[in-house]
Amino acid sequence: MQTGPQDLEGLLEHLQRTTAIGPGEARRIVEDVLAWCSEDTEAFVRRRHRELRGQGVANPEAFERIARELPARRVAAPVLSIRQIRRVIYG
Repeated sequence: MQTGPQDLEGLLEHLQRTTAIGPGEARRIVEDVLAWCSEDTEAFVRRRHRELRGQGVANPEAFERIARELPARRVAAPVLSIRQIRRVIYG
């Protein structure tokens, strides 16, 4: 999801006009959101697996949770089976 600076100007102006944030903060927030939404499926699966394992969640439950979370992502990810999720993580 590549967005040029000119594409963001309307959004940045709207955020500044409708909130109490300044231009620098508005740009940072928009860039953070765009970076979040541009995370590809494999990066999301690996990141979530690390987070869940860090919380002490066992792999079978982590795989199930990741499979449930994927369809709810703002940028739709393909549906992955548990086996595909495991292969993304372990190769």
